[in-house]
Amino acid sequence: MATIIIGADVCPIGGNLACFKAGDAQNLFNDLLGEFHQSDLSIANLECPFIENPSPILKTGPTFGAGSDCINSIKNARIDVLGLANNHIMDHGAAGLSNTMRVCAEAGIATVGAGRTLAEARQILVRHVGPIRIGILAMAEREFSIASNGSPGANPCDLVDFVRNVNTHRYAFDYLIVLLHGSAEFHVPTPRIKDTCRFMIEMGANAVIVQHPHCLGGYEEYRGGHIVYGQGALIMDEAIYRDVTTFHEGFLVKLNLAQDLSSTMEIVPFTQSMPAPGARRMPPDQEQKFRQRLEERSRDIMDPRFVEAEWRTFCQKRRHGYLSSILGHGRILRRFNVGGLMEKLYGRRLLGVRNLVCCETHREALETIFNEIRNS
Repeated sequence: MATIIIGADVCPIGGNLACFKAGDAQNLFNDLLGEFHQSDLSIANLECPFIENPSPILKTGPTFGAGSDCINSIKNARIDVLGLANNHIMDHGAAGLSNTMRVCAEAGIATVGAGRTLAEARQILVRHVGPIRIGILAMAEREFSIASNGSPGANPCDLVDFVRNVNTHRYAFDYLIVLLHGSAEFHVPTPRIKDTCRFMIEMGANAVIVQHPHCLGGYEEYRGGHIVYGQGALIMDEAIYRDVTTFHEGFLVKLNLAQDLSSTMEIVPFTQSMPAPGARRMPPDQEQKFRQRLEERSRDIMDPRFVEAEWRTFCQKRRHGYLSSILGHGRILRRFNVGGLMEKLYGRRLLGVRNLVCCETHREALETIFNEIRNS
């Protein structure tokens, strides 16, 4: 029997930073530390680059970066592999990514999901656990961190490449784990993410773990594989979310593999950064309620009508904000669009925007143009 522990986002910021800098794994992982120490293979997602000197890129949203000495707490926790395919790994550009990979390698921690080239970012990492070869593939949705043919970054979530990659390297691994950094924050799963995860299982993955949403996602057993639609951050104290209870809840995924490659999945619920520092197991009564909510969520998302209705509600709440962003509104025009006024004024123009975004070829052209702007 082999045991694999998977945690989600680790980000040395806020009230956890001092412990990260001190290499204090005990106060960061508390009673979860034993799960990492006792596992045969432990994996987490590094949600920011390790940097020597700040070199922030131009982007929207927060920019994260932590000193290279923060690796010591991760090393002391005995985390074996860090996924780098996420929306923050390029927050400090090529220099930040290069330093991160160097620091991890020197600490004896393997990385997956990002690289100096797109081909390197796409590589499946293989780790031996006894006689079993574990393949790990990390992918991220296209935000500001994605690698291209001419630039470093994270492995993009490309299903065509995924199928080719798995088929080409199937001989190299016995059991494949996919870390998928995507979906909407505080909403999982979207209809597309659910379909994507199931497709990955159909195409050869044994477990697909969605990271990034920062909330309770539910899970399912699908065609002999495991899908987790969001496991919450592992250690991340982001100031804007300190009052959001769900941001501070999460669970480790524990995969138990038999020699015949059959596997079972367990969860280890915890709270994190509430208060900081660190993550710790929930008290029994809180854990029981958490498990009940997780089971309810897992049952609900089996109904495609529920998933679609939840997604439509999510989009409706953010409708005006999305449309104002795509129309280039500043703060003043955004206020006028609260009731949809600007949408009425832009009626025909919105049809043109819709065509650019929804048509595959137009969208491909836009992505190419934006990438050229980024690289110029």
